[in-house]
Amino acid sequence: MARIAMIGAGSIVFCKTLMMDIMATEGLEGSTFALMNRTKPKLDQMEKFANRVVKENKLPAKIEAALDRREALKGADYVINMIQVGGVDAFGMDYEIPMKYGVDQCIGDTMGPGGIFRTLRTVPVVNSIARDMEELCPNAFLLNYTNPMAMVCWGLGEATKVRFVGLCHGVQTTLDLIARYCGVNDKKDIDYLCAGINHMDWFLKLEKDGKDLYPILKKNIEKPEYYINEKVRCEVMRHLGYFMTESTGHLSEYLPWFRKNKKALDLYCDQPSFGGETGAYYKWCKRIAEKFKEIDYLEEESPKLKKRSSEYCSYIIEAMETNKVFKFMGNVRNENLITNLPNGSCVEVPVFADRSGFYATRVGDLPPQCAAANMLNIIPQGLAVKAALTGDFELAIAAVQTDPLTSAVLTMKEARDMAVEMYKAEKQYLPQFDEKDVRRVSEIKIPKGTKGVDVPLDPALAIVHRFGELAK
Repeated sequence: MARIAMIGAGSIVFCKTLMMDIMATEGLEGSTFALMNRTKPKLDQMEKFANRVVKENKLPAKIEAALDRREALKGADYVINMIQVGGVDAFGMDYEIPMKYGVDQCIGDTMGPGGIFRTLRTVPVVNSIARDMEELCPNAFLLNYTNPMAMVCWGLGEATKVRFVGLCHGVQTTLDLIARYCGVNDKKDIDYLCAGINHMDWFLKLEKDGKDLYPILKKNIEKPEYYINEKVRCEVMRHLGYFMTESTGHLSEYLPWFRKNKKALDLYCDQPSFGGETGAYYKWCKRIAEKFKEIDYLEEESPKLKKRSSEYCSYIIEAMETNKVFKFMGNVRNENLITNLPNGSCVEVPVFADRSGFYATRVGDLPPQCAAANMLNIIPQGLAVKAALTGDFELAIAAVQTDPLTSAVLTMKEARDMAVEMYKAEKQYLPQFDEKDVRRVSEIKIPKGTKGVDVPLDPALAIVHRFGELAK
């Protein structure tokens, strides 16, 4: 049976859900789960709970636990990655320092200065996991749940040989909303094509029984009771023509128009929690971490297996173990899959899994306005990945400076100063950078009354200037 290494097994959100999904899958009940976590208390809690599930449901599954990552990876068939480098402490710096500079993030784990610094912390660690896999389980498949999804997968594709796919639940959950907005009882009845980048996928086709659902969706979105649920996502569709896979809180950070000042925040990000509230995800993470610091959060959880969740993981492993073909949305290296986004970047497209592996679907060109919105994120993503891999902090600064939210709020110098301050606070998690290469730049003070130096005009500008004089 399959050996499944679960790296970051202390994950509150993913480990329990994915493990129970796999255990509830016919044909996978006898899998071996190699749980690995960096800290022992959370690992012990998850191991204890996993054994309760096995006993309660009379499963032939085996549970192993290790603090040593290499021990868990040895001989694995599948590796599920769920790590968070720096934990809530680093996340707090990702949110609080930018907020001091006026960069207001709602989620802050995927784009924005918070997402960029999470990339700088995470890409080297995930790539080191991949290098261990190349040695200890070279035929294994890596299923990545760690954010920032696009940049982590970009880094894997750039510098490792492992077979990987990045998994998210944005498409499934958005399809639930679309079904309700369009009056469709079961989302399985919707025929759709979706593509783009993680958290910025576009529903390029929405049909039921051969009928286009977009006219219904666009009409209903104009109703206040629909619009208020997803102000940013709805506003983007009004202007760019297509519905997207991420909520108001996340999407407001990926584009320059929605969080740049108080007017924009009041207009588009006034709903509580993940509807756009400042620091919503960090505050939630901090509250959960404090709540479960002294207690075993799994103690009260039922070990009884239920119907599988909508997460793709168990269905992919089922497809690869039983040859039951499964189609899903996966984050993969762009190799002419989306032809108007850069090759080598990470794109999210339809992927098929079966016993022989993953097969990504070629989509072709996105609508140009959608590709342009994606490029606003892809440019800083590429800079951040390059910085994480090379240790060139100037590239990290450039990533922050070109980030859509940051550049809508700060000058280049302010963005640099913010990035340097974030580095100083988080340097224990950023060993690839040399502190002496992390530099600020001074401001040039211009005394009052200073006039510019006379310089000859460019010949083309001289002609323009001459025509202006003649016009007078």
